[in-house]
Amino acid sequence: MDCGVITSKAILLLLSLIFWAAGAALTYVGVYVIRSYNNFENFLEDKYTLIPAAIIISVGVVMFIFGLVGCCATIRESKIGLSFFLLIILVMFAAEVAALVLGFIYQSRINGDLQRSMNDVFMKYDGKSSETRAVDYLQTQLHCCGVESYTNWTTTPWFSSHNNTVPRSCCKNITDTECTGSLDQLDLLNTEPCKSKLEMLLQDVLSYAMLVILGFAVIKFFGMLSVCVITCRTSSRRSGYQPLHA
Repeated sequence: MDCGVITSKAILLLLSLIFWAAGAALTYVGVYVIRSYNNFENFLEDKYTLIPAAIIISVGVVMFIFGLVGCCATIRESKIGLSFFLLIILVMFAAEVAALVLGFIYQSRINGDLQRSMNDVFMKYDGKSSETRAVDYLQTQLHCCGVESYTNWTTTPWFSSHNNTVPRSCCKNITDTECTGSLDQLDLLNTEPCKSKLEMLLQDVLSYAMLVILGFAVIKFFGMLSVCVITCRTSSRRSGYQPLHA
Protein backbone atom coordinates (compact mmCIF):
# COMPACT_ATOMS: atom_id res chain seq x y z
CA MET A 1 0.00 0.00 0.00
CA ASP A 2 1.60 3.27 -1.10
CA CYS A 3 1.90 6.43 0.88
CA GLY A 4 -0.90 8.16 -1.07
CA VAL A 5 -3.47 5.52 -0.13
CA ILE A 6 -2.36 5.44 3.51
CA THR A 7 -2.55 9.21 3.75
CA SER A 8 -5.94 9.30 2.02
CA LYS A 9 -7.28 6.60 4.35
CA ALA A 10 -6.03 8.50 7.37
CA ILE A 11 -7.74 11.65 6.10
CA LEU A 12 -11.04 9.83 5.49
CA LEU A 13 -10.98 8.11 8.89
CA LEU A 14 -10.26 11.46 10.47
CA LEU A 15 -13.06 12.95 8.38
CA SER A 16 -15.46 10.27 9.62
CA LEU A 17 -14.59 11.11 13.22
CA ILE A 18 -14.97 14.79 12.43
CA PHE A 19 -18.37 14.00 10.92
CA TRP A 20 -19.59 12.71 14.26
CA ALA A 21 -18.19 15.68 16.18
CA ALA A 22 -19.23 18.14 13.48
CA GLY A 23 -22.75 16.72 13.38
CA ALA A 24 -23.18 17.55 17.03
CA ALA A 25 -21.43 20.92 16.66
CA LEU A 26 -23.45 22.03 13.62
CA THR A 27 -26.70 21.02 15.27
CA TYR A 28 -25.75 23.11 18.30
CA VAL A 29 -24.84 26.09 16.09
CA GLY A 30 -28.13 25.81 14.18
CA VAL A 31 -30.18 25.67 17.37
CA TYR A 32 -28.18 28.58 18.81
CA VAL A 33 -28.88 30.71 15.72
CA ILE A 34 -32.61 29.89 15.80
CA ARG A 35 -32.87 30.62 19.53
CA SER A 36 -31.02 33.93 19.07
CA TYR A 37 -33.39 34.97 16.27
CA ASN A 38 -36.49 33.74 18.11
CA ASN A 39 -35.68 35.99 21.05
CA PHE A 40 -36.19 38.94 18.73
CA GLU A 41 -38.63 37.47 16.19
CA ASN A 42 -41.03 40.40 16.56
CA PHE A 43 -38.42 42.66 15.01
CA LEU A 44 -37.73 40.43 11.99
CA GLU A 45 -40.17 40.59 9.09
CA ASP A 46 -38.32 38.10 6.88
CA LYS A 47 -38.60 34.63 8.45
CA TYR A 48 -36.46 33.28 5.62
CA THR A 49 -33.43 34.50 7.55
CA LEU A 50 -33.73 31.23 9.48
CA ILE A 51 -33.13 29.12 6.33
CA PRO A 52 -29.34 29.01 6.85
CA ALA A 53 -29.89 27.75 10.41
CA ALA A 54 -32.31 25.05 9.20
CA ILE A 55 -29.76 23.93 6.62
CA ILE A 56 -27.05 23.80 9.28
CA ILE A 57 -29.15 21.53 11.52
CA SER A 58 -30.10 19.25 8.62
CA VAL A 59 -26.48 18.91 7.52
CA GLY A 60 -25.42 18.25 11.12
CA VAL A 61 -27.88 15.37 11.53
CA VAL A 62 -26.88 13.81 8.21
CA MET A 63 -23.17 14.16 9.03
CA PHE A 64 -23.62 12.37 12.34
CA ILE A 65 -25.42 9.44 10.69
CA PHE A 66 -23.16 9.01 7.69
CA GLY A 67 -19.88 9.29 9.59
CA LEU A 68 -20.22 5.56 10.27
CA VAL A 69 -20.70 4.87 6.55
CA GLY A 70 -17.47 6.66 5.70
CA CYS A 71 -15.52 4.83 8.39
CA CYS A 72 -16.63 1.35 7.24
CA ALA A 73 -16.19 2.13 3.54
CA THR A 74 -12.65 3.41 4.12
CA ILE A 75 -11.50 0.43 6.16
CA ARG A 76 -12.95 -2.09 3.67
CA GLU A 77 -11.88 -0.04 0.64
CA SER A 78 -15.32 -0.67 -0.77
CA LYS A 79 -15.69 1.05 -4.12
CA ILE A 80 -19.48 1.21 -3.73
CA GLY A 81 -19.19 2.42 -0.17
CA LEU A 82 -16.59 5.04 -1.08
CA SER A 83 -18.67 6.21 -4.04
CA PHE A 84 -21.69 6.57 -1.73
CA PHE A 85 -19.53 8.42 0.79
CA LEU A 86 -18.30 10.75 -1.96
CA LEU A 87 -21.91 11.46 -2.97
CA ILE A 88 -22.76 12.26 0.65
CA ILE A 89 -19.80 14.64 0.93
CA LEU A 90 -20.75 16.33 -2.36
CA VAL A 91 -24.34 16.88 -1.22
CA MET A 92 -23.22 18.27 2.14
CA PHE A 93 -20.60 20.45 0.47
CA ALA A 94 -23.27 21.87 -1.85
CA ALA A 95 -25.64 22.45 1.09
CA GLU A 96 -22.94 24.28 3.04
CA VAL A 97 -22.05 26.44 0.04
CA ALA A 98 -25.76 27.27 -0.31
CA ALA A 99 -25.94 28.16 3.39
CA LEU A 100 -22.91 30.43 2.99
CA VAL A 101 -24.47 32.22 0.01
CA LEU A 102 -27.80 32.64 1.82
CA GLY A 103 -25.93 33.84 4.89
CA PHE A 104 -24.22 36.58 2.89
CA ILE A 105 -27.53 37.57 1.30
CA TYR A 106 -29.46 37.79 4.56
CA GLN A 107 -26.58 39.48 6.35
CA SER A 108 -26.93 42.43 3.98
CA ARG A 109 -30.73 42.51 4.44
CA ILE A 110 -30.79 42.60 8.23
CA ASN A 111 -30.46 46.39 8.43
CA GLY A 112 -33.45 47.14 6.19
CA ASP A 113 -35.65 44.50 7.80
CA LEU A 114 -34.92 45.78 11.31
CA GLN A 115 -35.62 49.40 10.40
CA ARG A 116 -39.15 48.67 9.18
CA SER A 117 -40.18 46.04 11.70
CA MET A 118 -38.75 47.74 14.80
CA ASN A 119 -40.55 50.99 14.05
CA ASP A 120 -43.85 49.09 13.73
CA VAL A 121 -43.34 47.10 16.94
CA PHE A 122 -42.31 50.14 19.02
CA MET A 123 -45.37 52.07 17.79
CA LYS A 124 -47.61 49.21 19.05
CA TYR A 125 -46.16 49.36 22.57
CA ASP A 126 -49.05 49.67 25.02
CA GLY A 127 -47.79 47.93 28.16
CA LYS A 128 -49.89 44.78 27.61
CA SER A 129 -49.39 43.25 24.15
CA SER A 130 -46.85 40.72 22.87
CA GLU A 131 -45.07 43.66 21.20
CA THR A 132 -44.73 45.22 24.62
CA ARG A 133 -43.05 42.13 26.03
CA ALA A 134 -40.73 41.97 23.01
CA VAL A 135 -39.69 45.61 23.37
CA ASP A 136 -39.17 45.32 27.14
CA TYR A 137 -37.07 42.18 26.67
CA LEU A 138 -35.01 43.87 23.95
CA GLN A 139 -34.35 47.05 25.91
CA THR A 140 -33.58 45.17 29.12
CA GLN A 141 -31.24 42.61 27.56
CA LEU A 142 -29.36 45.03 25.29
CA HIS A 143 -29.44 47.99 27.71
CA CYS A 144 -30.84 50.31 25.07
CA CYS A 145 -33.78 52.65 24.53
CA GLY A 146 -35.66 53.48 21.34
CA VAL A 147 -35.06 52.35 17.78
CA GLU A 148 -32.40 54.82 16.62
CA SER A 149 -32.47 57.09 19.66
CA TYR A 150 -34.25 57.28 23.00
CA THR A 151 -36.03 60.35 21.61
CA ASN A 152 -37.89 58.07 19.15
CA TRP A 153 -40.26 57.33 22.02
CA THR A 154 -41.57 60.91 21.83
CA THR A 155 -43.39 60.06 18.58
CA THR A 156 -45.17 56.99 19.98
CA PRO A 157 -48.71 56.79 21.45
CA TRP A 158 -47.21 55.45 24.69
CA PHE A 159 -45.19 58.63 25.34
CA SER A 160 -48.12 61.02 24.92
CA SER A 161 -50.51 58.88 26.95
CA HIS A 162 -48.13 58.29 29.88
CA ASN A 163 -47.13 61.79 30.99
CA ASN A 164 -44.33 62.08 28.40
CA THR A 165 -42.32 59.17 29.78
CA VAL A 166 -40.53 56.24 28.17
CA PRO A 167 -41.09 52.63 29.37
CA ARG A 168 -39.27 51.63 32.54
CA SER A 169 -37.41 49.00 30.53
CA CYS A 170 -35.28 51.96 29.39
CA CYS A 171 -34.05 52.38 32.95
CA LYS A 172 -30.49 51.30 33.69
CA ASN A 173 -31.84 49.56 36.78
CA ILE A 174 -35.48 48.49 36.44
CA THR A 175 -35.76 47.89 40.18
CA ASP A 176 -34.73 51.48 40.85
CA THR A 177 -37.93 53.22 41.99
CA GLU A 178 -36.37 56.63 41.33
CA CYS A 179 -36.38 55.94 37.58
CA THR A 180 -39.80 56.95 36.28
CA GLY A 181 -38.96 57.05 32.57
CA SER A 182 -38.94 60.83 32.43
CA LEU A 183 -36.52 62.33 29.92
CA ASP A 184 -35.38 64.65 32.69
CA GLN A 185 -33.63 61.64 34.25
CA LEU A 186 -31.18 60.81 31.46
CA ASP A 187 -28.56 59.77 34.00
CA LEU A 188 -30.92 56.93 35.04
CA LEU A 189 -31.81 55.86 31.47
CA ASN A 190 -30.06 53.80 28.84
CA THR A 191 -29.64 56.20 25.94
CA GLU A 192 -28.02 53.97 23.32
CA PRO A 193 -30.24 52.99 20.35
CA CYS A 194 -31.58 49.42 20.13
CA LYS A 195 -31.40 49.02 16.36
CA SER A 196 -27.62 49.23 16.11
CA LYS A 197 -27.14 46.88 19.06
CA LEU A 198 -29.60 44.30 17.78
CA GLU A 199 -28.15 44.49 14.28
CA MET A 200 -24.65 43.93 15.64
CA LEU A 201 -25.84 40.96 17.70
CA LEU A 202 -27.58 39.28 14.75
CA GLN A 203 -24.64 40.00 12.44
CA ASP A 204 -22.25 38.41 14.95
CA VAL A 205 -24.43 35.32 15.32
CA LEU A 206 -24.72 34.88 11.56
CA SER A 207 -21.00 35.51 11.01
CA TYR A 208 -20.15 32.90 13.63
CA ALA A 209 -22.37 30.35 11.92
CA MET A 210 -20.91 31.14 8.49
CA LEU A 211 -17.35 30.78 9.77
CA VAL A 212 -18.16 27.32 11.15
CA ILE A 213 -19.76 26.29 7.84
CA LEU A 214 -16.74 27.50 5.87
CA GLY A 215 -14.37 25.47 8.03
CA PHE A 216 -16.32 22.26 7.50
CA ALA A 217 -16.65 22.94 3.77
CA VAL A 218 -12.85 23.08 3.45
CA ILE A 219 -12.52 19.77 5.30
CA LYS A 220 -15.04 18.14 2.98
CA PHE A 221 -13.13 19.38 -0.07
CA PHE A 222 -10.04 17.48 1.06
CA GLY A 223 -12.25 14.52 1.89
CA MET A 224 -13.51 14.38 -1.69
CA LEU A 225 -9.93 14.39 -2.99
CA SER A 226 -9.04 11.53 -0.64
CA VAL A 227 -11.98 9.40 -1.82
CA CYS A 228 -10.87 9.91 -5.41
CA VAL A 229 -7.29 8.86 -4.57
CA ILE A 230 -8.32 5.66 -2.77
CA THR A 231 -10.86 4.70 -5.42
CA CYS A 232 -8.39 5.19 -8.27
CA ARG A 233 -5.55 3.33 -6.53
CA THR A 234 -7.86 0.47 -5.48
CA SER A 235 -9.17 0.11 -9.04
CA SER A 236 -5.61 0.09 -10.38
CA ARG A 237 -4.53 -2.72 -8.04
CA ARG A 238 -7.56 -4.86 -8.81
CA SER A 239 -7.08 -4.47 -12.54
CA GLY A 240 -3.41 -5.35 -12.32
CA TYR A 241 -2.32 -1.89 -13.47
CA GLN A 242 1.07 -0.81 -12.21
CA PRO A 243 2.12 2.83 -12.23
CA LEU A 244 5.15 3.74 -14.40
CA HIS A 245 7.35 4.54 -11.40
CA ALA A 246 6.75 1.08 -9.82
